[in-house]
Amino acid sequence: MKHIIIFLLAAVLSLGMGLNAAPDETNKVRYVPYTPDPVLEQIREHLMAAEKQRREETSKIQQRHQQEKQQQRKERRHMKSDLSGVTPPASPEAFKRFFHFPPQAQYMTSTCWSFCTTSFYESEIYRLSGKKIKLSEMWTVYWELLAKSRAYIRERGHSYVSGGGQANAFQRIWKEHGVVPAEAYTGLLNKGDKHNHGPLMRELDSYLEYIKANNLWDENENIRHITLILNRHLGAPPQEFTWNGRRMTPRDFLKFTGLNMDDYVSVMSTTYYPFHTFQEFRAPDNWWHSKDYLNLPLEEWLQVIRRAMENGYTVNIGGDTSEPGKCGEKDIAFVPSFDIPTEFINQDAREFRIYNRTTGDDHGIHIVGHARQDGWNWYLIKDSGRSAREGKFEGYYMFREDYIKLKMLTYTIHKDMVKVELAKVQ
Repeated sequence: MKHIIIFLLAAVLSLGMGLNAAPDETNKVRYVPYTPDPVLEQIREHLMAAEKQRREETSKIQQRHQQEKQQQRKERRHMKSDLSGVTPPASPEAFKRFFHFPPQAQYMTSTCWSFCTTSFYESEIYRLSGKKIKLSEMWTVYWELLAKSRAYIRERGHSYVSGGGQANAFQRIWKEHGVVPAEAYTGLLNKGDKHNHGPLMRELDSYLEYIKANNLWDENENIRHITLILNRHLGAPPQEFTWNGRRMTPRDFLKFTGLNMDDYVSVMSTTYYPFHTFQEFRAPDNWWHSKDYLNLPLEEWLQVIRRAMENGYTVNIGGDTSEPGKCGEKDIAFVPSFDIPTEFINQDAREFRIYNRTTGDDHGIHIVGHARQDGWNWYLIKDSGRSAREGKFEGYYMFREDYIKLKMLTYTIHKDMVKVELAKVQ
């Protein structure tokens, strides 16, 4: 025990002496230049050179393909009729025309359905009351995109979302949300004057894909986020606005227009369903599977359009506009004889094209006038698409009746023009 105590005392004394000792000044910190290892540097340089070469080779290939695509775009050709033997009316002034506001362009959007249907209801307001009221196209687009997104969430991604739509969506949307004049909601931000929905649809599609991939189906949370997306690109729709000094809600304004949304009927012609019944129009943009389409035989379907023109009613119509007889630079559309002779256009010829998908629901337009020329019925078309701006009469086409008979699919019209047909409904 004595030896242990002596050892500990010695250790403590030794430690004390170390703490009091002067620091060793012979060893200092210093910085020296980094000297790369030449072998490792050679390996790195080799890898970098190889990567640079690969990037340059890839860039050259990509540039070549891009140049080829650009050249192919320059060399593209569309099949068109030479228009031999076709004599349309001289101009829109040659038609018996019904009230409509001047054509507007939809630009970079898929909203032809909204432009043509908005125009149709503007004409209806004037026909019914004499009021000239320019309505907002983007108001209906906003609420339709929100409704589509809600259905997508509820159906766990099994519902169609796009910028397109159907005319009878207006009845559903306006009954719920009302409508506003164009000045109250333009859908244009930052003082722009041309619609471009590319960024909007990319962001919306990306968000919907994200919630599907991650199984995130909280409807309230998702709708809040989707509302932010729509507001960022289109602006928030107003809950109230001032019209001619009067404060109004969108529902108040719908009443002010004098429109009764239950007075309008959607009409189609297909042998897929029994005639004189209400059925579903089978197209992606009918995403809510509306069965409100009156199905008529082709001749009755066409006769309703003629009846409307004779009585001063306009027609909102949609169908296929990608045929060689549709020539934007000449402002006309007809069925060339090399497609099908006019005398052979009947219900079956029409149905065959629907079945093999050479007739599709790709564009909505507004019939605003009619004329007779060389024994043909011609219809003046108000069109928001770009091709309607290739010719002399910006925003207008002249459709010969054979084109409507073969290629148009559905239309919306006031119920007074289908009283006879509605009486036959089974």
